[in-house]
Amino acid sequence: MPSYQPWYHGNITRSKAEDLLSKAARDGSFLLRGSESIQGAYALCVLYQNCVYTYRILPNEEKKLSVQASEGVPIRFFSVLSELVDAYYSPNMGLVTHLQFPVQKEEEVEDEPEPNNHPPQLPPRNFTASDGKDGDSKSSEQACMSLSDTFLQRLQNVDMSGVPEEHQKAIQEYFRTSITLDADQVQNGNPNLPSLKKLTMTICKNLNSEISRTLPTLEAFQKLLDQQLSPGIGRYRSQISADSGQSISFRLEQLTKLLYSVEEKAKTAVFESVGYDGGHRRSLIPPITFEVKTESLGISTKSFVKVDVESGKVYFKKSKDGPEDKYFVHNKILQLVKSQKMHVKLVIVVETEKEKVLRKEFVFDDTKKREGFCQLLQQMKNKHSGKPEPDMITVFVGTWNMGNASPPHNIKSWFQCKGQGKTRDDTADHIPHDIYVIGTQEDALGEKEWGDMLKNVVLRNITNISFKAVAIHTLWNIRIVVLAKPEHENRISHVFSDSVKTGIANTLGNKGAVGVSFMFNRTSFGFVNSHLTSGSEKKLRRNQNYVNILRFLNLGDKKLNPFDITHQFTHIFWLGDLNYRIEFPSTEAEHIVTKIKQQQYQELLSKDQLNMERDEGKVFLHFDEEDITFAPTYRFERDTREKYAYTKAKATGTKYNLPSWCDRVLRKSYPLVHVVCQSYGCTNDIMTSDHSPVFATFEVGVASQFVSKNDPNNVSQGGIQFMNCVATLLTKSKTKFFIEYHSSCLEKIVKTSEGENTEHPDGSIKVRFGAQVELIPIISDPEYLLDQHILICVKSTDCDESYGEGCVALRAAEYCYTEFHVTLTHHGERTGTLTGGIQLRTSEGKQTEKLYDFIKVEKDDPATSKGRCDNLSKFALPHAIDITNPNYMGVIFKAGSAIDKGWSYSMPPKGTAGQVSKDLHLGNIIPKKSYDATTRSPTGKASGPFGEDEKPSEMFDNPLYGAMGKSSQQKDHLAPPDAMFGSSKPADGDPDRPPVPTPRNRSFTCSETKPQPSGPATLHPTTFKKPVVPSRSEGGMANNRPPLPVKSRPGLPEPQQAKPRDYRDSSELPSKNRQPARPGQPQPKDMHPETQASKMGRSVK
Repeated sequence: MPSYQPWYHGNITRSKAEDLLSKAARDGSFLLRGSESIQGAYALCVLYQNCVYTYRILPNEEKKLSVQASEGVPIRFFSVLSELVDAYYSPNMGLVTHLQFPVQKEEEVEDEPEPNNHPPQLPPRNFTASDGKDGDSKSSEQACMSLSDTFLQRLQNVDMSGVPEEHQKAIQEYFRTSITLDADQVQNGNPNLPSLKKLTMTICKNLNSEISRTLPTLEAFQKLLDQQLSPGIGRYRSQISADSGQSISFRLEQLTKLLYSVEEKAKTAVFESVGYDGGHRRSLIPPITFEVKTESLGISTKSFVKVDVESGKVYFKKSKDGPEDKYFVHNKILQLVKSQKMHVKLVIVVETEKEKVLRKEFVFDDTKKREGFCQLLQQMKNKHSGKPEPDMITVFVGTWNMGNASPPHNIKSWFQCKGQGKTRDDTADHIPHDIYVIGTQEDALGEKEWGDMLKNVVLRNITNISFKAVAIHTLWNIRIVVLAKPEHENRISHVFSDSVKTGIANTLGNKGAVGVSFMFNRTSFGFVNSHLTSGSEKKLRRNQNYVNILRFLNLGDKKLNPFDITHQFTHIFWLGDLNYRIEFPSTEAEHIVTKIKQQQYQELLSKDQLNMERDEGKVFLHFDEEDITFAPTYRFERDTREKYAYTKAKATGTKYNLPSWCDRVLRKSYPLVHVVCQSYGCTNDIMTSDHSPVFATFEVGVASQFVSKNDPNNVSQGGIQFMNCVATLLTKSKTKFFIEYHSSCLEKIVKTSEGENTEHPDGSIKVRFGAQVELIPIISDPEYLLDQHILICVKSTDCDESYGEGCVALRAAEYCYTEFHVTLTHHGERTGTLTGGIQLRTSEGKQTEKLYDFIKVEKDDPATSKGRCDNLSKFALPHAIDITNPNYMGVIFKAGSAIDKGWSYSMPPKGTAGQVSKDLHLGNIIPKKSYDATTRSPTGKASGPFGEDEKPSEMFDNPLYGAMGKSSQQKDHLAPPDAMFGSSKPADGDPDRPPVPTPRNRSFTCSETKPQPSGPATLHPTTFKKPVVPSRSEGGMANNRPPLPVKSRPGLPEPQQAKPRDYRDSSELPSKNRQPARPGQPQPKDMHPETQASKMGRSVK
């Protein structure tokens, strides 16, 4: 790290360096920054003729620095950067021009210390005797005397009436004389406080003897419970039980651990003896009864449905206390189908004893009751499925600024998602989440105290489960705790944690972030808890905090070094006190409070700084946040939630802290993965802080560890082919570019050859990568490959720095060649786009049905869709979005505009009409025609891929979990290859390119030596057993029914694909050993005898 120099800008980004030099606007202007690709290297950036030239400065083995300049110029070595810069002030040194005008580093406005928010005190310094000046000795003696006097004074104010007399004398003696001796020991380098240890041994004399008497008994009991005797137990006893010289706290800790161990071993032995799965069923969910309405011949009738998760049965009763003779076992409940138009209606598809399929239609009291019922049914299916590994888990994410105060005894509402906003129904109280992530700021508790409280008090009381700590990481008083069910302990691996300071001068940890990442089987998770700069006027500083955390938080796989944390994980959740405020003048404070009391949040949210910065792409690019339907969580008067304390008296006048949504939870996921936000809100009964705790829960699909059942000698080799790739980069660098492909399904990183550059006057450069690249996956089974993603990084050949990263989902190419459009980003900034085509070849294999396929969303009658509730109008889309499930795809729409997701896929033009391919809530993705969440016109308006005269086909909103748009056929496509992986030429036109920002000055990267990347992957001659044929839904079917899901579409030619059931339409109700009924075919009249009298369902076309 060089000493301070005005021209050294530290770790600023390449684009920031270009902007600073552009503002300087003088030839010979220069600055130095840290290299983004090589640790310990630097980049010298020089402005000449309105272009930025970049030269790498590399250290050799002796730490000498040299500039990679023009060929033929002798290389000179320098000890420090200042010597190097002074030398290159001279002309003819190999640079495009000699250095003349250093560009000064911009001064950052630092955080002011907040008077009422004290950071944790730093530990006292340890003074050694060698420091001993007379003044220091005197001050130390005075400090010790002051310490003794202070505690003796406190002792007089403490009620000691219940303390034995000998203990009172021992404590007084310690504070009178012995504490000074301990202080002397610390100054001499001995931190053990021997006098304090002697005092505790005196006080705990009887307790110590009891421990010595109790420990051997417990250890012998533990021996009996062990399945096999271990010689280690004897050694353990001799070290712990016999050694009474150990500290009391240590021996108590061992005693506590031993008690827990005995309890767990005894439970395990008893559970195993009765065949009870203690780990899985320790949290018993009681039977829950729902009051519902059914309709027959236009008459509404009240009835009851009882869910018994533990026994795996659902009872249908006419009265609450009626007989329970009519029930269906879990494996006879085929599907739940939610109504899209009526948010309280649900169809339960069941199979009778005569192998008939019935649709039983119910109307619940409210939407939350329906969701609670669906969650209980999912729990029941999961518990009795017999699957060795889960394919779906639920994650609780909570954030709370505790205000440096101890929490109240009861914080159950936070973990049960009770309060304001999108909350859980009471019927879901007993359903535990698989993973709990708790982020706190201004946390006054110790790490162990808070962790034990969460595990052993809060969650144990709620769930009756002893959760395991995955990770706990603390930066000052910013803390993240990750807990998991004990049954997932062996599924979680590769745990990493880290922190980044963003406080004053980026050196203090009163502001910053802590993060944890891990693998859950084959799915990667990242969690970041941050506390950003406070103050309504410090929005830009908060933005910079976010970028610094993004760049320097070190989590995840180290092989993914070119990618920041937003690309490294399948799912990343960002939570915390982000401190973004409502941008209203202080005179509007009472108006804001009035709007909050009226629960009219939309006007306030339109001025939310975080929303505005996200809309402009400045922070949290491509992140999603559930709709906010709860009151601002800051700044309350403590001990009440009825009043906002928005004024604070300061020496300089009154400071306003307007009520704001400071505490947030956002997420970003890879394309085409299953993730649904089930709740997002805040509590209203936890009042010790001026912030309210915020909760969010998510249903997340996970991939299990995969072992192929195919014979490796007979299985066909899989392949992933990329072609027609064109990158549009927001720079005019003269360097050449190549693409790196990263994925866990590849044995190694694959690099392409150099692309062909075409400069554009708008400040961008287009790079065409003509060579087709085939990637060879390590496993070819479709069950494995379709869950994989390819991370793409566009790099320069001579400085090896990334110019943009993106991600492509292999599921998009499940059936045929598919075009993709990816927004490239680097360090949280949009840097360009990448378009191209992908084709996938897999071996034969079946896909298993996922738990999240159990619930569907039914397509209601389009003729009635105009009568949707008013709250759905905000989800209307201005352009075509062809997706099957907005949450599964990670697409969220708000306020009539589509949020840029950073990717889109399209199918070849085969004359298809846009259709919704599947349900909106759950299920696999079928990349039909086109959906595009990124394309916008140069005027800034969203533009769809259909022409002005073309009408998009209808899509449907899911008000609970997201929204749908409209879909249509794209006009312009790249030519697809044939089924034999044939070549295809890139299209010449680029009609749907997204707009590019204002042009920047040209940037050149110069290097003496240009290391060549490895050549493109070898194209292996391959053959297909069959050409890939589009299914009937892609061939322009006239019917308006939503096509069947990926595994049950009868038009597919691949017989090996598994066929999950889809009973949303009455024409798709198959019985065993017969084909599904054709449209118009009459339904069977015979029904299950138990349900004949209570037929409640009607066919919905």
